[in-house]
Amino acid sequence: MRKFGLIGYPLSHSFSKKYFTEKFHREKISDCSYDNYPRENLARFQDFISGNPELCGLNVTIPFKKEILNYVDVTEPQIKEIGAVNVLKIKRIGDKVQICGYNSDVTGIRDSIKLFFPDKAGNALIFGTGGSSGAVCYTLKKLGFKVTLVSRTKKPGIMSYQEVNSKIMDSTDLIVNTTPLGMFPDIMTKPEIDYNLLKEKHILFDLVYNPEITSFLMMGKERGCKIVTGLKMLYSQAERSWEIWNDVNL
Repeated sequence: MRKFGLIGYPLSHSFSKKYFTEKFHREKISDCSYDNYPRENLARFQDFISGNPELCGLNVTIPFKKEILNYVDVTEPQIKEIGAVNVLKIKRIGDKVQICGYNSDVTGIRDSIKLFFPDKAGNALIFGTGGSSGAVCYTLKKLGFKVTLVSRTKKPGIMSYQEVNSKIMDSTDLIVNTTPLGMFPDIMTKPEIDYNLLKEKHILFDLVYNPEITSFLMMGKERGCKIVTGLKMLYSQAERSWEIWNDVNL
């Protein structure tokens, strides 16, 4: 049996196990399973890998997308720029174990927004500076977007939520929430901006997918904005993960 799974904490919000279990059933893949492996920290992570010899691959979610790099032997070139990994491919040759790191979020992000920007990019505000934010910034820059990072605390190159004013919003086309704000069970939370500054021209994209329509997206929808839920990204990055795990050349 080839085993796959998800590590992070908490995992009660995750649809990944459901997605892959249904995929295996639908595609009649009988030699694979997918499970959640909630971990509050990465202590003894190497023991976890060694103790599960049938484990072939893992997805990585919050809060470990950056920290997991300390346990990865090889990464694809773009990881250096992204600074985060969400897919681990575990190779076992005899007694040796090699962990390879990839980022399938890039595929999910690109697939989620490409219909809204078929010809040209624009200006984007990115809420959050965690592992998912790195993938969003990398992908949008490759697509030609001008990216501005926003966080709770102002830092060099990063503005605070309080600094997001009408002038900035008027020059923005895409707004992306990469934080866990609004994720189940804390579904009423959302980035602290003035939502009255939103206009119909804005496109709001939330990486949170549980619930599908977050408080952040609802505020935009009520003001006529186009919204992009996190489900498209979830499905797209999951399929890219499956490709990585099964590509003999990776």
